Amino acid sequence: MLKRVKRNGWKLAGVPMSLCETIGEHEIVMAKIAYVLGEMEGLDPEKCALIALFHDDGEIRIEDQTKIASRYIVKGGAEMNALKDQVANLPQGLGEKIVSLVSQEEKRNTREGIVVKDADWLEVALQAKIYLEQGFMGCQDWIDNVEKALETKSAKEILAEIKKEEDFVNCWWRGLKSMTYKKLEKKR
Repeated sequence: MLKRVKRNGWKLAGVPMSLCETIGEHEIVMAKIAYVLGEMEGLDPEKCALIALFHDDGEIRIEDQTKIASRYIVKGGAEMNALKDQVANLPQGLGEKIVSLVSQEEKRNTREGIVVKDADWLEVALQAKIYLEQGFMGCQDWIDNVEKALETKSAKEILAEIKKEEDFVNCWWRGLKSMTYKKLEKKR
């Protein structure tokens, strides 16, 4: 289901559901960001990445709720209840460990939990930047809101880099391509 359930918030910015990322896509990129942030903040990067890999699994059952919906429903409790049901049949202790890890991000009661929440928001800003460059101008609001929410110095530095890049989607390959042909020698 991680591969099938779409992140709904993007439709508010006009992104067609067919282009919206899935929860699985969000979690895997977020886990990589959490690993990097954990390293930059001097924490256990593996723990940060692990928390990120499970943090939205409850949404598989309750769907991804928009920020507008969260004005009216208490998502956190429902998401955690869904997660507890999902892990109930795992070997003894494993389900409780996963719930405990996700709880750190939900409550932001550990440094790792704070880093993982920043990774969550950074992934949203990253995706918003991609959609923004594809012409979905409403996504700028996501970047602006993330900027206000970030807690760690490292996350703020990464967001500054994301924001200043004018061609974010293509910037990674600039300078990497090389010509593969040789010019013919001119005969005199």
